[in-house]
Amino acid sequence: MSETVPQEAVPEARRRGQPQLGRASKTRAGMWFWEVDRVLLTLAMLLIAIGLVAVAAASPATARRYSDATHIMPAMHYFWRQLVWVCVSVPVLITVSMLPVTLARRLALIGAGVFLVCLALVPIIGHEVNGAKRWIGPEFAAFQPSEFLKPLFIVSTAWMLSFRAKDPQLPVLFITGGLTALVGVLLMLQPDFGQTIVFGSVWLILLMISGISPAAIAGLGGTAVAGVVAAYIFYGTARTRIDNFLFPTKDAALAERYQVEMAHDTLTSGGLLGRGPGNGIMKFKLPEGHTDYIFSVIGEEFGLIACAVIVTLYLAIVIRVLMKLLDEDDAFRLLAAAGLAAQFGVQSLINMAVNTGIAPSKGMTLPFISYGGSSMIALAIGYGLLLAFTRRNPYLKRSPYTGRWSTNA
Repeated sequence: MSETVPQEAVPEARRRGQPQLGRASKTRAGMWFWEVDRVLLTLAMLLIAIGLVAVAAASPATARRYSDATHIMPAMHYFWRQLVWVCVSVPVLITVSMLPVTLARRLALIGAGVFLVCLALVPIIGHEVNGAKRWIGPEFAAFQPSEFLKPLFIVSTAWMLSFRAKDPQLPVLFITGGLTALVGVLLMLQPDFGQTIVFGSVWLILLMISGISPAAIAGLGGTAVAGVVAAYIFYGTARTRIDNFLFPTKDAALAERYQVEMAHDTLTSGGLLGRGPGNGIMKFKLPEGHTDYIFSVIGEEFGLIACAVIVTLYLAIVIRVLMKLLDEDDAFRLLAAAGLAAQFGVQSLINMAVNTGIAPSKGMTLPFISYGGSSMIALAIGYGLLLAFTRRNPYLKRSPYTGRWSTNA
């Protein structure tokens, strides 16, 4: 005989017919809650929260720099704008992470085509900011196509390379290489040498993961070196950046190298524990302290220990993704997730290398921490795709009578 369950023992949400997030929930939100990697999600939210604090610290200095006699910007101008971008980006991240893998892949392919066209239009109708033409669209809604293209292009490249698992003879290496070269040329026209390095690095990483031969890897490595040499010889922006970094003259130290040296001085001026929130001094001399050099502002106000914590968070994301992919048997999900994690790691590494003075200035934002609408929303899309491709049903393999199912549908 079954016992009658007391009415007060029934959850309030169930009595009212409201959706639940329990294991038995069949709603999209309920299934997402149990399938998504909550560790990866938490790490992203921590970085976004740190970014808001960092932008709040950098905002007064940037507001003063861009104020003049006719227009004085409020000290927290950039913080409030960044808060708006965060309020837009977090729902975007969650929504994209809920997409089925097949739909996410299709939307990424379409989006990659759209933003590739936008990237091609930048040299023609783009807006010039700080000597580079990287923005497109009306002034009130201008965006950087390269930021949005990054995650979508990576997913598209992963999709093409995944066909090698079925037929290694398919010429996907040459197709993806040609598309990556096209993107690189369009980026160099802006010019944007840093983004070119990110696209090229992630493509090489995807090729290695897809299982190309050691001889092909060596050949690509030689091609990459030749490409850097060619850029130095024929591409004035790259030659200037490299010369001023490796062989600085007095004029270069006052111009190109000034930002890198000032970033290093700002980063180290706070010591281990920092000067304290709002007590930074060097940040008022640092150009673009709210975007490219926000890592240095964090070092000055919160100390090198805080910087080490941020490095640990980025490293934890990459390691977490790689650990989850150890038993992945779907070639596309493996390549797409690994490529998105690689983009996240490479971009973070470049930004921090510039801030510490071991790499020339490249105009690269620090993911989820630097100020910027295009950067925040594009990163939210990329990280949402990463969460979508790493979602797992924890009960799918519980039965010993079931095989390994594909969750691509």
